[in-house]
Amino acid sequence: MSPLLAVVGLAALALSLALPVVVKPLLKRLGVVDIPNDRSSHSTVVIRGMGVAVAVAILAALVLSLATGLVSVDRSLIGIILCMVAAASVLGWIEDFRGLSIRVRASAQLLVGAVGTVALATTIDDSSYWWVPLGAVAVATYINAANFMDGINGISGMHGVVVGLFYSAAGVLSDQFWLTVAGLVLAAAFAGFLPWNLGRGFVFLGDVGSYLLGASIAAIAVTGLLAGVYLEYLLSPVLIYLADTFTTFVRRARRGEPLYTAHRQHVYQRLTDTGLSHVQVSLLVTVLSALTGAAGFVLATTPAPLAVSASVFAAAVVALYLYSPRIFRALARRRTPADA
Repeated sequence: MSPLLAVVGLAALALSLALPVVVKPLLKRLGVVDIPNDRSSHSTVVIRGMGVAVAVAILAALVLSLATGLVSVDRSLIGIILCMVAAASVLGWIEDFRGLSIRVRASAQLLVGAVGTVALATTIDDSSYWWVPLGAVAVATYINAANFMDGINGISGMHGVVVGLFYSAAGVLSDQFWLTVAGLVLAAAFAGFLPWNLGRGFVFLGDVGSYLLGASIAAIAVTGLLAGVYLEYLLSPVLIYLADTFTTFVRRARRGEPLYTAHRQHVYQRLTDTGLSHVQVSLLVTVLSALTGAAGFVLATTPAPLAVSASVFAAAVVALYLYSPRIFRALARRRTPADA
């Protein structure tokens, strides 16, 4: 790691760790709090919106990477990612502070993705504007996935760390330094948030933070895809999040339930109902995401026989996660008679 790259990463970490000292009192004064509802995995009123601090950390670190000349090639890609992340964060803050209708926020999310992808298609050689609809849907989809999955302590912070590290490694393997920088900044900033989310007097990211997380990952992934990075590098670390969100939507749609009402039907939420703590569930999701990420890297870089094995392994990990609430409930029932 170059010294300047280390400085940028440490800047993201330090800002994310330090800014909540200033931001938390402001959020409290503004009344930006999370009131428990049917979807909640907590039972007390908690300050939310701390994603503002993480957003500032990410944006400042990306600006620093440009201002110092750390990213000397593909600087425009970092600039486009920065703008997409900033726009999504502002949208999330408005949702936290004032609230938005489903139609308005969905349209705005699609607009962020579409405009960003147009900019990427214009900037990257041999890119087609046919990518624009895919980019718009990808950004909106993952913003919502990150928002839906942000329901227990630690899960979003750990997700940002693990995906950021995988994307940074993908940048090294793909010889795309912008991706190395963007991934490291993402990982460092969310690592800085974790002590605030897991410690005493904890706070939540809020919509500004979950929108930030989803948009950061999606913007980096769409940029990487158009720049020629292997799809396996970009998709594999987010398979668990996508599988949880998709299967929950399908389950609710089949039951005829409103898709945007509060609920506790995500796999990670049902895992907390089996007796696992927030941290245990967050660690489980993170470890399984790391396993699918590793499988994706093997899939992209090895001959066919091993690649097939990696695909089967990733599918098995996803299936294990989806069935894990049943497994842990069965284990809990077995322990109960013995404990009694």
